[in-house]
Amino acid sequence: MAKILKVAAIQQLCSEDKEISLSSTEQKVKSAAKNGAQLVVLQELHATHYFCQTEDTALFDLAETIPGPTSNRLSALAKSLNIVIVGSIFEKRASGIYHNTAVVIESDGSIAGTYRKMHIPDDPGFYEKFYFTPGDPKANRPSNTLCESGFKPIETSVGTLGVLVCWDQWYPEAARLMALAGAQLLIYPTAIGWDTNDTVDEQQRQLDAWVTVQRGHAIANNLPVIAPNRVGYEPDPSGHTNGIQFWGNSFICGPQGELLSQADSKNEENLLVDIDMERSENIRRIWPYFRDRRIDAYDDLNRRYID
Repeated sequence: MAKILKVAAIQQLCSEDKEISLSSTEQKVKSAAKNGAQLVVLQELHATHYFCQTEDTALFDLAETIPGPTSNRLSALAKSLNIVIVGSIFEKRASGIYHNTAVVIESDGSIAGTYRKMHIPDDPGFYEKFYFTPGDPKANRPSNTLCESGFKPIETSVGTLGVLVCWDQWYPEAARLMALAGAQLLIYPTAIGWDTNDTVDEQQRQLDAWVTVQRGHAIANNLPVIAPNRVGYEPDPSGHTNGIQFWGNSFICGPQGELLSQADSKNEENLLVDIDMERSENIRRIWPYFRDRRIDAYDDLNRRYID
């Protein structure tokens, strides 16, 4: 594995039409690879509009198996460019069981592994519990499947990837467990935006919180973070709300939380950054958080609430 890894985070507009979205994705991935990217990370559910704004059983028809059409397309792209790609798929696992799944494609086109989103939100405009089953805990996961769940990093030719998805980014436990399991990078494909009725001040507070919490995961675990987010306005198909203005601001930060690159809130963008894969080791020698963890005192973390 190279000491310096060039990574890309793709921030793009999405269409209701999978062909339009995936064609746009392919062009952006090819551009990133042409500029030297060895690892390209795509945003959450990048093949369509963010359909979770409304509850509609017909939208389950958007789901695909893995392998399936979108993962096969990403596999062919990764192989042709000799790069690793992290994509996002609305997965049909079985009749009535659907997941929000990140798929990691190795540079030879094979599926290195997948991660099924563990934390599932259910908020106005983000009705994900209607569509997605949480990933299985590690203890319940078959050992011979590529469809990983729990908080298990995925081994690739460019490093060990701690892939999580969107709502997972608010939970320090998820980041820590990935780090403890040997992740060298934390990756958060994301689809998050503003309620258009929120004030400008409230919108800024939400954006700042989103960036800050993930930079905190980088600092607490001495790991770089790659967080691509979608951008642009997407209407609510039901017409019950004014839709979502996805706030972009995709970013990549280093293992001390330092911002290495950040997109704006309005435009499509390819972020390209060189990451020194040896810095985490060097920083952990100076800031030995893992050494000083009091693992004998954390049993209450397994409780919902301490009464």
